[in-house]
Amino acid sequence: MDGAWVPLALTLKVAGWATAINLVLGVGIGWLLAHRRFAGRDLLDAALTLPMVMPPTVLGYYLLVVIGSQGVIGAWLLQTFGIRLIFTWQAAVIAAAVVAFPLVFKAARAAFENVDPQLEDAARTLGIGEWALFFRVSLPLAWRGILAGLLLSFARATGEFGATLMVAGSIVGKTQTLSIAVYEAVQAGRDDTAHFLVMVTSIVCIAVLLAAGRLLPGRVMARA
Repeated sequence: MDGAWVPLALTLKVAGWATAINLVLGVGIGWLLAHRRFAGRDLLDAALTLPMVMPPTVLGYYLLVVIGSQGVIGAWLLQTFGIRLIFTWQAAVIAAAVVAFPLVFKAARAAFENVDPQLEDAARTLGIGEWALFFRVSLPLAWRGILAGLLLSFARATGEFGATLMVAGSIVGKTQTLSIAVYEAVQAGRDDTAHFLVMVTSIVCIAVLLAAGRLLPGRVMARA
């Protein structure tokens, strides 16, 4: 069982970084779509929600096109800075962040839309700027929904398999996350290891879902 702790530690690191990325991007874009109306707003919302319904292997293929050694960004990073993203734990972070992003984005948008606009208008009449309004009014009132979305995103990131396998592979100690380790253990007939990894993953996910259920109102869950 000693080898089981390595993919667990890696999974927590990958999920933690992916959740941090989604905190910045999901909250920012969620606030933007909740407060601004512009042409293509609904199309952008649909595009950002796609990872929630698209097969992970399809997302993995798109990521290969973007960050692979021959990809649009991957080739530029390799040629300019000598950075190879493919088959690294950083690639696993990107895959987990992309797959889990809609959970933060939708929860954040719903939470911001539930903030009473009269409170924001009252703050503006007192001369508070938009940045101060965001941090002192909107964010404190929406934090429960955002935190619940982050918890769900973390749980989703810990269980990511398809996209991660395509862009990060299954390198023991480097890119082999919990879900991939379970698959490899089953394929190798190591049932004891597979049972332990499944138990750990289940406990983590159940704990996160219980915490998210206490934080997130039912109406926000439905909209997210």
